[in-house]
This record gives sequence, C-alpha cells and structure tokens, in this order.
Amino acid sequence: MRTGITNLPLHYGKAPKWLFERMVKLSKAITIVIVNEYGQKEFLKRLSDPFWFQAFGCVLGFDWHSSGLTTTVLGALKEGMKENDFGIGVCGGKGKTSRKTLEEIEKMGDRFSLSDKKINELKYSSKMSAKIDNTALQDGYNLYHHSFIFTERGYWCVIQQGLNPQNQYARRYHWLSDDIKSFVDEPHKAICCDKKEKGVLNMVAKESEEARRISVDLVKENPEKINKFFNNQTCLQEFFGHRIKKLHMPSSHFIINMKKINLVTLQKAYEIQPKNYEELLSIKGMGPKTIRALALISDLIYGEPPSWKDPVKFSFSHGGKDGIPYPVDKKTYDKSIEILERGIEEAKLGKKEKLNAIKRLENFIKT
Repeated sequence: MRTGITNLPLHYGKAPKWLFERMVKLSKAITIVIVNEYGQKEFLKRLSDPFWFQAFGCVLGFDWHSSGLTTTVLGALKEGMKENDFGIGVCGGKGKTSRKTLEEIEKMGDRFSLSDKKINELKYSSKMSAKIDNTALQDGYNLYHHSFIFTERGYWCVIQQGLNPQNQYARRYHWLSDDIKSFVDEPHKAICCDKKEKGVLNMVAKESEEARRISVDLVKENPEKINKFFNNQTCLQEFFGHRIKKLHMPSSHFIINMKKINLVTLQKAYEIQPKNYEELLSIKGMGPKTIRALALISDLIYGEPPSWKDPVKFSFSHGGKDGIPYPVDKKTYDKSIEILERGIEEAKLGKKEKLNAIKRLENFIKT
C-alpha cells in the first residue's frame, strides 16, 4: 500500500562532494545497525514512513525542507549499499537512472537467487506504483524520480517524487508491499504534506469505485462508442464532478478533445478486454488523458463521479547544507559515523557484547 505523500519546495543544485561522501558512510552505518538489530523488513518499513525518511535525511545533514533531500538521500543509500551485501537492493533513481529500474531489479533479483516469477512480480510492482502516482492520481506532479528497494525475500518499498513547475513544489510518494491487495483501491495508508491541490482526479479513492467499473466497461465496447460521447468539438469547462445544479464558468478551460485521446490504446484495450481497473491501467499507452476522459464520461453520461479530492494531509541533528537550522558540523558528523561503525564491529562479538554496544549507541543518541 502507499504509506504516505510529502510535499517539499522545489530546489535545484546538488550536494557538495564533502557532504555526499559523509552521507554515504552514515546512511550505510545506520542501515547496518537497523538491519542487524531489527531485520531487513523493518528497515524498508521505516523508509516507507514519510516522517522517518524526512528525519533520516535531516540526520544525514541535508536541507530539511528541500526536494533534493529525496534524491540525494536515496543516491547516498544506493551508493552505500553497492559495495556490501545486506540482502537489500536499491534500484532506480532520478531522471534517466529511473528508466533503468527494471533492468536493475532483474540483476539484483538474480543476485538474490529469486525466481523469475518473483522478479516479474517486483518489476510489475515498480511499474504500477509509478503509473498510479502519475496517471491514476492526477495531482499536477509529474514523476522524475523512482527508487525501488527490495530484500532478498522479495519484500519491497517504493520512494518516488514528482514536480509541479507551476507552484515550484515537489511531492514525494511512499509505498510498502505490506498487506497489498489492490493497487487501485485506496492503496495509501497515510499522506503527508502542507499543501492541498484543487481539482485532483483520484481514481484510486474509494469514492471512485463505480467510475473505475464503468471505465472498464467502456473500453470493452468498440472505441467508436466513446467517440460518440466526445466528438472532436467537445470540451468541458472545469468539470470537477460536481453534481449539484450550479453552473460556474471559470477563466481557465479543461478540454477533452478526442484528437488528443489515444484511440490506438483504446483499440488495444478493446481487444484485450481487461477484467478489472488494475488490468486496464497496466495497459501500455494508457495515459492520464485517456484515464481522465473515461472518468469524465463515467460522470457525465452515467452519473457516477470519481473523486476530485486531493488525498494529501499535512513534514536536526547535524545541521543542514543550506545552513538551516545551522551549518553542518563536520566534526560531530564524523564522530557520529565513527561511533556507529565501532558499535557495529563490537556488535559482532556476541549477544552480550551486542546488547552493550547497542545500549552505548542509544545513550549517545539521547545525549
């Protein structure tokens, strides 16, 4: 299920080399401590928590409110996991790197001796989580970062981020494979940010259940049926699913033009005859415009509106790269890495020594 969403101001630039190298070491040390003490599954569960991840980035010394926290922290984590095998694979990343995710999942899956079936399931989860947040949930944030993290037992989490060039914000989405039953029916458990958008099409909301069913029924009919509803001259004025008798003509226009709808994809869907909405959404080429058109037809013709509510809610230990709340204290940062690494080595000595090492680590954190 999707476990949360975080909104962050959109910042450009990158972490300086001196900071990124330390972030790699510290993220690796923290990962080892958590995996050794609580297991691989618990580490992924923590990554999927938007608040824990934000705190993780702050501990690593990155800007506490920057969009770059997501990409840089995951870049450091991927680099830290590369040389050591903790049974955890970090795949994907920002921009072009995100398009290598499926290839990296295959390689890491082979390294973990996972079956072809399990690897294909992981690849499907990667693709569908991205498609949900980019197509089924149309909130104005286009994905540009996708990280897929999984264990040698096939347990996975996704952290991905989209940007909105109009309001200069980035939005981070968290997913976890725990108890996932459907990608298209309330896949999120908690959503966190400080900015709600208006007119967000949420086709994975509970309220969109009938709209999803009608969308599937529509594509099972010949595409000409949809063309009959919306010919090339049809447009809808900011149609946000309101069923009350109130007409409001805003300054902007929300246009559904069948010239822009992918009729080839609709024909493909017609030939496939999808069994459910998840299968419909997974069809290659089934993009935001087609999904939106089907949702609008569901409301306009059949009186079954989708959800138009943004599902988001309302996100320093070493300082921050931008000097807020104070500049990164390199001496303290290096001391943290040293103590964690020493604690890890001591933890290997045995159960009693391990508990003592963890206790010393706990005392250090409290002080």
